[in-house]
Amino acid sequence: MQPRTRLAVAAAAFLLGVAYLAPLWHIGLDAPQYPEGLGMFIWIDEITGQKPHDLQSINGLNHYIGMKAIVPASIPELRLMPWIVATLMALGLAGAAAGRRSLLYAWTAAFAVVGAAGLVDFWYWGYDYGHNLDPTAAIKIPGFSYQPPLIGTKQLLNFTAHSWPGLGGWAIVVALAVAVTACTIEFRRVKVPHALRPAA
Repeated sequence: MQPRTRLAVAAAAFLLGVAYLAPLWHIGLDAPQYPEGLGMFIWIDEITGQKPHDLQSINGLNHYIGMKAIVPASIPELRLMPWIVATLMALGLAGAAAGRRSLLYAWTAAFAVVGAAGLVDFWYWGYDYGHNLDPTAAIKIPGFSYQPPLIGTKQLLNFTAHSWPGLGGWAIVVALAVAVTACTIEFRRVKVPHALRPAA
């Protein structure tokens, strides 16, 4: 790899560290009876309310419509994600240090697979909470589910749900974009005949 590509890969790996410092995702709820809104932040190892009592309020609302309570300690992904991200960081830095294209390609592919798997798992988590409802709940609407959007905005009864990446999530997106760009640059370089390559 070119020195600048190695630096870019190392920067992408370090950028993943933002995931330990900022929320990965934010889910917000707006409704007339909650003028300030409700929301929660999904961190790499925790789920917290947007405001001090928001998670408790959301769980209270969920109870009435039959959704399970959101209990961070019972979500295994929150225990695994710190290790997964740390592994990606270490592999990215190792690839940058070695300077081998094959390691760059392998790291980027693994990064993309882990990212896609994370989104699928997040979607399934929302599906489970929104569809597997308690049949004895106080409020029951036949055929209605409460799955929040994976990304974007969705109307759920009188609530408008918003779901967007947080700063940590955007950092991961940027890191993957840098990795893909580095792969593209290096792939194109090996396709150019040596005599036609610009001087380093």
